[in-house]
Amino acid sequence: MDSTIPSRHPSAPRAVPGRGLGPFARLLGLRAPTATQFEELGAALTVGDQPMDDLVDWMYGEGMTTTRPLFERALHEGITAVPNAPTPLREFFEYIEAVPDWVDWDVVRHAELVFSVGGRDGLYVARDMSFLGGYLASGFNKTLLRTGALEKGPAKRFAETTQWAMDVTATGGMRPLGSGYRSTVHVRMIHSMVRRHVSAMPDWRGDEWGLPINQTDMAATLVGALIAPMVGVMGMGKFVSPRDAEAAAHLTRYVGWVMGVEERFLPNTFRDSVRILYHTMTAITNPDETSPQLAVPMRDEPLGWHYRNLTGLRRRLARSQHLSIATLLLGPPAMKQLNLPAYTPPWYPLLRAPINLANSVWNHIVPGQFERAAARGRADQLAFIRTLTGTDSAVIGDSAHEITSAA
Repeated sequence: MDSTIPSRHPSAPRAVPGRGLGPFARLLGLRAPTATQFEELGAALTVGDQPMDDLVDWMYGEGMTTTRPLFERALHEGITAVPNAPTPLREFFEYIEAVPDWVDWDVVRHAELVFSVGGRDGLYVARDMSFLGGYLASGFNKTLLRTGALEKGPAKRFAETTQWAMDVTATGGMRPLGSGYRSTVHVRMIHSMVRRHVSAMPDWRGDEWGLPINQTDMAATLVGALIAPMVGVMGMGKFVSPRDAEAAAHLTRYVGWVMGVEERFLPNTFRDSVRILYHTMTAITNPDETSPQLAVPMRDEPLGWHYRNLTGLRRRLARSQHLSIATLLLGPPAMKQLNLPAYTPPWYPLLRAPINLANSVWNHIVPGQFERAAARGRADQLAFIRTLTGTDSAVIGDSAHEITSAA
């Protein structure tokens, strides 16, 4: 293996944990990465986001007190709203505001509906499979712990991730200056600040861990956040048509482009998005002591959720419900690695599967029903954010506030 590849990269692809991704990838005829593909994933552990990193370096050099307001104005109003914009700022925003020719807004609109139709179950799977299972990738955990993720608790970070997902899937959210566009560029800047801050820490071991928030981790996180939940809800009975799946992949590709994920790690099709997730997970799954450090607090996190009535009962029920989803989708071996109960009867997925199947088939065959289901699902998703936070929204980037405010 190339000596410049960080030592966290294994010598060969690892088995992907869980009952969802690996079997689904094999069902699609996908295989483990080739030697060349696997080495590319290792080398990408040292690659950041050059356009944003260069811009952030300039912002620090000129002084954040003057450059940060210019960035925020360009983000919310467009670069033309910044008179005599400095060249680095103008070049970055002219590039990011120019939508690639391959973006099909009709397909993006359908994807917005697809994600909304997922309703609460889509967000549940995002939490209990993607978010929780992501802690098995210990290399990424090294960065999270250095941004204070353990002290702030999982609820804040998941609520922020959920809010970002809601923004990018909102109607017109990824249009330039839309809510999803703004949230994604904002997150991209935070990633760059974290990369700069954490990599400069005296205890950061770059030769072992690579670069914080690198291309391999970013690709896995992107597809894990937007595509993995779709795979998970299929396991809970939801019918996803080929058109739905391809639309979701198309939106994911554009979101990744805005996020700063390099072209080589952006999906072209739904099958390609599953391949990217599968391949990256064979490279980054390596649970260690940080995995239960971050996962265990999520076990009892529902006991602090916000319900208007029958609070105690509903909190205990939610705890059991989410452990049941995690057990089904991650499997007992992964649950043990996270130091979570090895087995909780999958009562919630089994209860929901026939309901989800019936509803999703109905949504696809009755004219206008898909759009109505999307509106209901969106309302349910917003209600779930209120359950998490006690408010109507979460502040994206708040969990990294110390780093960004110190800029």
